Amino acid sequence: MNQWIRQVFVAVYSGLFMLGIGDLQAQTYNEIVEKAMDCVKRDSLDQAESLFRQALKMDPNNARNALLFSNLGTVQKRLGKRDDAIQSYTMALNIIPYSTAMLLNRAALYLEENLTDKAYIDYCNVIDLLPENVEARLFRAYIYMQRRQYQEARFDYNTVLGNDAENRTAQIGLILLDQKEGRYEVALDRLNLLIHKSSSDVSLLKMRANLEWERQHLDVALLDVEKAAELDPEDAEIYLMKGDICLQLEKKSEAKLAYEQAVRLGIPRVELHERFEQCK
Repeated sequence: MNQWIRQVFVAVYSGLFMLGIGDLQAQTYNEIVEKAMDCVKRDSLDQAESLFRQALKMDPNNARNALLFSNLGTVQKRLGKRDDAIQSYTMALNIIPYSTAMLLNRAALYLEENLTDKAYIDYCNVIDLLPENVEARLFRAYIYMQRRQYQEARFDYNTVLGNDAENRTAQIGLILLDQKEGRYEVALDRLNLLIHKSSSDVSLLKMRANLEWERQHLDVALLDVEKAAELDPEDAEIYLMKGDICLQLEKKSEAKLAYEQAVRLGIPRVELHERFEQCK
């Protein structure tokens, strides 16, 4: 009888001991995760990456690991480790394949790595799950434009504008589409509406100058460039545009002055050597 009691005691004690170890391991996992998150808040990213990896190795079957892989990917992205970040987001998506946030994060990295086809698939998957997602629509439209699939790009831009008529990125996207398709008057009308609302927006003035330049309305283009230069005299690209337009207008002295200003603002003189030669 005593021996039986002793065996029961040993069995119960062993079970409690093993349960204690499990609790200790879970607590250690949680503690490491908390330390990792604290490191992220303090911008100690290298340490955070190491701690996230440690937690994942400690408990590879933990239900929270999808979030840990996602956090690890974000840390690696901030560290400039894009390939590692893509792998981490992929591991997270293996656990939660329908996470639109993780799909968007991975797609953005694919674009940065010029893996356009892979980014396209992720954006399509997001749109399948959330048809009105603006980020996915805009970036997919951008990819369509790179592929010269203009009709598809126009559909995505119009979908965005159907929910947000003031979305600037979609508006500019349609202007660029019209310009690429040779619909200059439509593009100009859209652009004039935007400039009317934001008359001091240098980027819009540069867009209109490029559009008029492409149409060979050089004097009109020059007016926009000069106005842009007044608004942002530190923009080297403006003076480069002005020099090129002046060259076409045979205003060589003005072109040279514009190129000199572009050099003063940071454009290497060697890059403009041929242009300076044409000014003689």
